[in-house]
Amino acid sequence: MLKQAVAKLPKDAKPILHSDQGWQYQMADYQEMLRKHHIKQSMSRKANCLDNGAMESFFGRLKTECYFGKRFETFEQLEKVIHEYIYYYNNERIQVKLKGLSPVQYRTQSLN
Repeated sequence: MLKQAVAKLPKDAKPILHSDQGWQYQMADYQEMLRKHHIKQSMSRKANCLDNGAMESFFGRLKTECYFGKRFETFEQLEKVIHEYIYYYNNERIQVKLKGLSPVQYRTQSLN
């Protein structure tokens, strides 16, 4: 999956990849691939999911709302559902903590 992501990166990209401290993210080969492609590795502190609470919350909702209990025949189907959900989450899904607005609506309102 990392190789697929790297293949889609623009030439001048400087992405940050955040993860927990799972063993797979600590492997020398994995870390070398990140360095080779100028990807900055960011990890939560051990046993501290609060380091990245916003993303933990987002992925929890993504799994609950569009993954659990569903089957996808192809990777492309799953990818399409994820892209659609990200659009929905950012542009249409209202959030109480954002005064009943979507994240994009809230940000736009804050900038005006």
